[in-house]
Amino acid sequence: MVPVPTILPPHDEIEHFRAFVELVRVLRKECPWDRKQTHTTLMPLLLEEVYETIDAAEAGDSLELGKELGDILLHVVMNAVIAEEDKNFSIKEIIGREFTKLVTRHPHVFGDASADSPDAVKRTWEQIKMKEGRTSVLEGVPKHLPALLRAHRIQEKVAAVGFDWDNDEDVWNKVEEELAEFRAARQAKDKAAIEEEFGDVLFSIVNASRFAGLNAEQSLQNANAKFMKRFRRLEEIAREAGQNLDSMTLAEMDELWNKAKQEEKQQRT
Repeated sequence: MVPVPTILPPHDEIEHFRAFVELVRVLRKECPWDRKQTHTTLMPLLLEEVYETIDAAEAGDSLELGKELGDILLHVVMNAVIAEEDKNFSIKEIIGREFTKLVTRHPHVFGDASADSPDAVKRTWEQIKMKEGRTSVLEGVPKHLPALLRAHRIQEKVAAVGFDWDNDEDVWNKVEEELAEFRAARQAKDKAAIEEEFGDVLFSIVNASRFAGLNAEQSLQNANAKFMKRFRRLEEIAREAGQNLDSMTLAEMDELWNKAKQEEKQQRT
């Protein structure tokens, strides 16, 4: 039986963290499942934990949010311990590099520079990244981000160096232009062009949402949730009336959909 690492006085956050890292090191040695894990096998699980954290934050569930952040911390430490075993890097190096990066990229806090808005901070952040050796402002955009979120981040990064629309009207003119090109591709029945132009439509819509101070990924997630809620209510209304969706017409389902939508409006008011 292996003893559990002890949290020693003064029981502060530093001591808690030390004991936690030691606990993970013990698990890597003694638990068959933990011992088997690699950076690659942990990545899908880390992604799942991130989404669960987002769910908890959106639900306003602080207790669940704290639990999910703990799970993310476990993944960070587990990956650090694996790297330590492979003699690649350590948790100390991770923290040290991040510490230095935060100080360097906040000259308005730890230096003589000034930044009077979040946008100014972003611009400074990107400028410092380029000075650190990056050859493109688009370096560092994860390829596995959801497509809408990735488009948003791409646009944010190029906007930080001045490559952006001047006004809202220009943004929406671009949306209309892309829609026209999509319609033309459909009329030509060019499948490759249809797909390409539809992608351009989505990209321009993301630009419009960003310019309006929104996040397209979050907006679509909200729309998904709203649709699912209404459709489930549609199903409930049908069951209450002894009806089966398979045997209903589209017009009949539309009627139930509108009823569910009206109920939502009444609940809001």
